[in-house]
Amino acid sequence: MRTSLIALPLLATLLLSACTTNDLGDSRGLSKTQTGAIIGTVSGAALGAVINHKNRGKGALIGAVGGGLTGAGVGYYMDTQAKDLLKQLQPEIQRGEVSVEKRASDNAVLVSMTSSTGFDTNSTVLKPGYTPTLNKIASVLNKYGKTTVSVIGHTDSVGSDAYNQTLSERRAQSVLDYFAGQNVNPLRLESYGKGETEPRADNSTEAGRALNRRVELWILPVVAG
Repeated sequence: MRTSLIALPLLATLLLSACTTNDLGDSRGLSKTQTGAIIGTVSGAALGAVINHKNRGKGALIGAVGGGLTGAGVGYYMDTQAKDLLKQLQPEIQRGEVSVEKRASDNAVLVSMTSSTGFDTNSTVLKPGYTPTLNKIASVLNKYGKTTVSVIGHTDSVGSDAYNQTLSERRAQSVLDYFAGQNVNPLRLESYGKGETEPRADNSTEAGRALNRRVELWILPVVAG
């Protein structure tokens, strides 16, 4: 299949920089195997084709992050990461722009960001006020590299189901692309949208709709075995 011209500019950026970080935040280059994996998965119309979770085998992912987590180390690693996120994002949390939660059942960390500083109405372009928050999150993601990150877009109920689904997907992709540009290993990333299907609040009020217009990050450990 012919490589998409839309995906080429960002792919070129990834390959030219050829740089990611380990779980201690140290810079390291992508190996030939990892670079080849990126090239080999380029077939879609955007970066999502490169980093879609369906294209990354568990073995390749474990190799890309320098080995998976094991035993009690999984919970400790994710607890420490959640505390780091809480510390770095404290101003945003106090302003009600971000929440950070850790799920005990699978050690997943959920970072939920409202649209108050993220996007203009009906826009998928990141607002300048959003990027400092994303920079903080990217820094933590690079420090704790033994994880995968799912970026999920959500909308309120204004507009058609089809429009909101597409809008949620494109907003999630915008956040994912930004993380990739901050040297978060692209093999760790995926994005998708859920439209208006999972509201957090009542869509009959503006306050509720504002809470529903959000982007969520589900951060999961890469477990060995």
